[in-house]
Amino acid sequence: MMRRPLLALALAASVAAPACAALKDGAKAPDFTLQASQAGKVFTFNLDAALKKGPVVLYFYPAAFTTGCTIEAHDFADAIDQYKAYGATVIGVSHDPIDKLQAFSTSECRGKFPVAADPKAVIAASYDSAPAVFMGHSNRTSYVITPDHKVLFAYSALDPSKHVDLTMDALKKWRADHPN
Repeated sequence: MMRRPLLALALAASVAAPACAALKDGAKAPDFTLQASQAGKVFTFNLDAALKKGPVVLYFYPAAFTTGCTIEAHDFADAIDQYKAYGATVIGVSHDPIDKLQAFSTSECRGKFPVAADPKAVIAASYDSAPAVFMGHSNRTSYVITPDHKVLFAYSALDPSKHVDLTMDALKKWRADHPN
């Protein structure tokens, strides 16, 4: 099967490449509706509806059950109570099919937040998170989106280690300026 070596090559190229493009701070966040799963239960996720409840931390990741994506899912799951304390919703998005995400949402996300299927990476492209190297997938890009549909913060890096800390910092600063 040729797919694994190609994925490894693409990911290696991504590590060597500089951070990818992402929507800029202050840009309007494109609305979307996707099939999602939380704790193995499938539902429809709509960004506009989620933003009516508070800010949204949207993160794109390359592929479920890969090492970096599993680490990132664990990190977001571990921090979910902190995100909720700031009134934020967390959602991960990848190209994976919904049946794979049902399993990923249960095991790696620990049922604490949803992951959504973007099988043709259309939403990833609308957020400037579709890599030129490995078409059909997404870069590892995290956004904090405010209830007025504006990108407050964007961060792209294949290394998953800073996504939670940086999105949490941006959310804390925003919440200090926008108390409940």
